[in-house]
Amino acid sequence: MTRSAGLSRWPWAVLAAIVLVALAGPWLAGHDPYAQDLLARNQPPSPAHWLGTDNFGRDLLSRLVAGTGLTLLVALGASLLALVGGAGLGIAACALGRPARAIVFAGFDIVRTLPAILLALALMVAMGVGTASVILAVGVAFMPQFGYVARAVYERETASGYVLAARTLGVAPATIAWRHIMPNAAGALLTQLAIILPRTIVTESVLSFFGLGVSPDEPTWGRIIATAVPYAERAPSALLFPVLALALTSLALSLAGNQLRLRYDPLQRPTAAQG
Repeated sequence: MTRSAGLSRWPWAVLAAIVLVALAGPWLAGHDPYAQDLLARNQPPSPAHWLGTDNFGRDLLSRLVAGTGLTLLVALGASLLALVGGAGLGIAACALGRPARAIVFAGFDIVRTLPAILLALALMVAMGVGTASVILAVGVAFMPQFGYVARAVYERETASGYVLAARTLGVAPATIAWRHIMPNAAGALLTQLAIILPRTIVTESVLSFFGLGVSPDEPTWGRIIATAVPYAERAPSALLFPVLALALTSLALSLAGNQLRLRYDPLQRPTAAQG
């Protein structure tokens, strides 16, 4: 049991450490993440530069620390936009009736036919680079996932007795959706948020890798990886460490999201007979 408990806690410990790094970045970075030293390009890890330097001689550790906050900001902003937009549209469409529901979910179906990364790339090409643009593009790409979850919860709750009683008393559909169904959908939407969050981090990194993320001078993890790829043979550490940071964060978020899903989704909880 001790081993199982330890395995269940380590993703949260990793996420807490990453959040701490993001909040304390300016104090943790030992060097200016933007300062260039062309005489110290592509250096391996050393006492002066613990993770080495990139092709412009910039300290890699400082750039990773500086990029942590921006990467998490973009991912969290896009995830919250997808949550509010997708769940809000899904619940509103269901409450307004069949015509609105058909239109909204037809739009979700069209969006979902494209891979999230491809759709985000297309939106970024149309809007241009920038933090706000990448948050909007990634958020729109993941809205359908929250819309479908909201629809499933709405259909489940509308079949329950308290909703039927409210309808019998003449309560407006919008009131029922806002006061009764939305609170009961919070658990399912929270677990979906935890599942989508690592995907938004990867999507933002891919956009930055292709030069379509935030501003080119901002050190997000995807931008650091893109900068290091041409020099992978000469300075493998410059590519290895940001890839490890991205992989570890995505894994920790995925495992934490799975734990939340098992905790808050009654259909996923193990029964007494299974335990």
